[in-house]
Amino acid sequence: MSLKIPKNNQLQLFKDGYTHREGLEDATLRNIAAVNELTESIRTSFGPNGRNKLVINHLGKLFVTSDAATIIREVEVVHPAAKLLVLASQAQDAEMGDASNLVLILAGALLKQAETLLVLGLHPSEVVQGYELACQKALDDLEGLSATKIAKPLTEAGLVTALKPAIASKQYGSEDTLAALVAEAALAVMPTNIANFNVDNVRVVKIMGGSLQSSKVVRGMVFGREPEGVVKKALNAKVAVYTSGLDIAQTETKGTVLLKNAEEMLNFTTGEEKHVSKILTEIADSGVKVIVAGAGVGELALHFLDRLGIAVIKVLNKFDLRRLCRVVGATPLARLGAPTPEEAGMVDVLECVEIGGDRVTVFRQEDTGGSGEKSRTSTIVLRGATSNLLDDMERAVDDGVNVIKALVKDPRLVAGAGATELELAKRIEQYGAGLKGLNQHAVRKFATALEVVPSTLAENAGLDATETVSRLYAKHENAAGKTWGVDIENETDGTLDTSTNQIYDSLSAKSWAIKLGTEAAVTVLRVDSIIMAKPAGGPKAPQQSGNWDED
Repeated sequence: MSLKIPKNNQLQLFKDGYTHREGLEDATLRNIAAVNELTESIRTSFGPNGRNKLVINHLGKLFVTSDAATIIREVEVVHPAAKLLVLASQAQDAEMGDASNLVLILAGALLKQAETLLVLGLHPSEVVQGYELACQKALDDLEGLSATKIAKPLTEAGLVTALKPAIASKQYGSEDTLAALVAEAALAVMPTNIANFNVDNVRVVKIMGGSLQSSKVVRGMVFGREPEGVVKKALNAKVAVYTSGLDIAQTETKGTVLLKNAEEMLNFTTGEEKHVSKILTEIADSGVKVIVAGAGVGELALHFLDRLGIAVIKVLNKFDLRRLCRVVGATPLARLGAPTPEEAGMVDVLECVEIGGDRVTVFRQEDTGGSGEKSRTSTIVLRGATSNLLDDMERAVDDGVNVIKALVKDPRLVAGAGATELELAKRIEQYGAGLKGLNQHAVRKFATALEVVPSTLAENAGLDATETVSRLYAKHENAAGKTWGVDIENETDGTLDTSTNQIYDSLSAKSWAIKLGTEAAVTVLRVDSIIMAKPAGGPKAPQQSGNWDED
């Protein structure tokens, strides 16, 4: 007779309050469902015809945009599996500054296809293995799909061609104007070694009113206010930058001064005046003609600065103050006093100009022929009717500048409008058909998932997605037809040749998006158990009764 050991069903492994879900139904499929919910809401914002999302964040700020990076940053996603996709999308935004939406919708499509295989009985490890094989095949084939390169030396026309598709995905209809502005601004600050191009050297200033056609590029750093005093212009001037304000020194403690007569009161104020006058005279004697203050400028200080012929401007944003220091070559000083020659900077032109009725101040370093001797900055002055429109145009400009950053490192371009994804889907389908073993099913599902790009572009443009994708497959059967993509304006055929219409995407941005999207999907598939601790914090405050105001 065998000894029977009683089972203890009350075994407690985790501390009270833990939530533990495991298995295919409770963990994997629930994760996939959460991810699908996120990606379906983001998918409608993909492409030139993508719809805007109206997001109000926890601070009550309003965002009206189709930019995926902004949407996922402002809607606080809390589900752990969906958060993994958000992190992958943010990694793409940090690395390339563009195609963050592609990461989300590709990862979502991969997980949706994986769900079918898991329900049929495939083990998650076989799906993961197949996806990794397909991803490697896609990245290898992508290298050979390069349609063209950005010609060197860089020209405005060449940059506009590369920028238009990226900007059109955010501001469809305004891409010609915005691409020309971004190309002009980037070329104005392009160093001799283009690999050293810094996106921070292209700034944006938004001025309400007017229209996009009134926007222009100003070579220099622009601040949306005029100088404080009467001096509005300076040439080849020495600059001193102070993080503090220019005012009478305030004591840290409160004090009381007893004044017995008018003479004592006059002497008291005269002492302060002499002190301020002495400091500002010392600054003027050191050759400084322009002062930048990080806080307020007092009336008394302004009076002496006007007498000494020194221009003064307030820059309250500490990041802008830091950038200005880099432009003029100055060191920010924490207290008033004459700067040493090493601490002072130089600016070729400081001027106050009028743009659309608003007066702005421009710090400009004259062009040095790209020798890199001076730190140069260009500013795109955007005009628009509403602040939300200006914010969205700024995001489109930011995407455009980041595309240039990617292209100076890797100038290769691939066919856009979903043509590259469809060609990769066709090749991976053929590759999967030649494999043996269960992972071939996952490889072929990877190919199906890549179709999400052309089908989403067609859906958002109001076309029949199935019919459009079928037509594209027919065109791609011919080796010469690998550049055919979705035509969002042609309702009868829905396809176009991207090489004829010059619709190109950055190869490196596409490569990173496929890599990060696959990694995110694989990470979610590898999860078989969810263990959540009880949130920290005390008990919730008692809720007010719903009928508190009734008798």
